[in-house]
Amino acid sequence: MSREKPRIINSTDAPVLPPPAVSRIVIRPSTAADLDAVTRIYAWNVLHGSGTFELEAPDRAEIERRRADVLAKGLPWLVLESDGAVAGYAYANHFRPRPAYRFCVEDSVYLAPETVGRGFGHLLLAELLARCEAAGARQMLAVIGDSANAASIGVHRALGFAPAGTIRAAGWKFDRWLDVVVMQKSLGAGDSRPAPAP
Repeated sequence: MSREKPRIINSTDAPVLPPPAVSRIVIRPSTAADLDAVTRIYAWNVLHGSGTFELEAPDRAEIERRRADVLAKGLPWLVLESDGAVAGYAYANHFRPRPAYRFCVEDSVYLAPETVGRGFGHLLLAELLARCEAAGARQMLAVIGDSANAASIGVHRALGFAPAGTIRAAGWKFDRWLDVVVMQKSLGAGDSRPAPAP
């Protein structure tokens, strides 16, 4: 029984393979035309995820109202398109409504379930940080539902957020108590300089 010697393949002999499929990614300000997709993405996260403590998915009219509120404050509401389809969205809103909080924003990032794990959350959050800093925000808070939400905690940590505390058993969803993890990142001058006069 003869044994063939292994064949050594030089780079010039190797078959030429097509490049891997690369999706075209665009992050841009949202428009009214995105709201059906945004409503679907958020509904899936409400019904299946612990990142939001809402129990019933809001309808399109409510999502439209929320978006209008954010935009009226001069804050960003972004979408990420992958190959022309909305695959996720992110926005920031004031952490609390009282005027003293006007330089402190809270981020929200949601992805379509089929796009999780592709780095889209990182891309959205990075762009959101830049736009909030440009809008004059000095602090961004992440109020992360569920201390087991390792993906969200990891994305925030990778972008420079530091732990600010854990609120234990703050929510009841899916028949279990859920913690809230708070993380924080300074933007621009942070607290090194006074806030600008109104």
